[in-house]
Amino acid sequence: MDRAQGRRGRPAGPGTDGLLGATTEAAPTPPTTRDREALFEWFVPRSRVYPWRRTRDPYRILVSEVMLQQTQAARVVGAYRSFLRSFPSLPSLAKARRSAVVSAWGGLGYPRRAVALSQAARAIVDDLGGTVPSEPTALQELPGIGPYTAAAVASIAFGVPVAAVDTNVRRIVARVAFGTHADEIAPADLAALAQRWLDPRAPGAWNQALMDLGREVCRPARPRCDACPLASSCRFRARGAQPRASRKKHPSFEGSLRQARGAVLRELRAARSCTVAMLARSTGLPIDRVTEAVRGLEADGIARATRAAAEGHPRARVGLAD
Repeated sequence: MDRAQGRRGRPAGPGTDGLLGATTEAAPTPPTTRDREALFEWFVPRSRVYPWRRTRDPYRILVSEVMLQQTQAARVVGAYRSFLRSFPSLPSLAKARRSAVVSAWGGLGYPRRAVALSQAARAIVDDLGGTVPSEPTALQELPGIGPYTAAAVASIAFGVPVAAVDTNVRRIVARVAFGTHADEIAPADLAALAQRWLDPRAPGAWNQALMDLGREVCRPARPRCDACPLASSCRFRARGAQPRASRKKHPSFEGSLRQARGAVLRELRAARSCTVAMLARSTGLPIDRVTEAVRGLEADGIARATRAAAEGHPRARVGLAD
């Protein structure tokens, strides 16, 4: 929770007046005091529900935000605690072998994030004097840190007034302010309006509140408008608009290369070094599928493989990258 917030989770001081909602014909303005109060009141019981919300330590915030990329918060909790037991400080992570970092990442998925986090820690220690940068532009220069993660770290850890804009936030802004779907508004316009919405006295809490709202209430397919603290100002609700079915087709995980990579990586975490044939036996995958997974893991800096292993020779060895 940001220090600038009041005792019950609201930002201190007077609010910014203006209408929250706007049609596409009228320029939208920042939220009203009532809207801000309602959102912060809604966020209060959620403000300390995760361990990373009970700290302002930039390193721990950085770890949590990288873990939260493409992963639900509930799944991150255990991995976050376990990872910090292994690497309680930035220097400890920077000094660790990559194989140890990948192993500590566990089954969280998308292990290339572990490699990027290891690289980022080393860059901070080697190039930045061991201090996590506070500005989003500097954060984005680190491996694995994009605009959203940089804004989240900067606002939560340092109180920098920058909006963290992801799919959830774009959907909320489009619905509440414009009464329409996010894909009908230019991304730059949504980002600019999200920045205008930001409460500069409590940017970290504001960003987290909107993220939670998008995940729990203003959902893509089944929004819970009756539970939304912004319902009274929402143009989408006032119009009686309905969510659209997702146009995205998500490929099946079963039988995918991602599944094969995960199976191979689990074996490498346990054995550290295996032959291609051993990996095929233990995963139940054909050798050509194991070889494809090994090549991908090696390309991401997660595994190391001899040329023979990359070519699929059964007796060639594969291990985690150092």
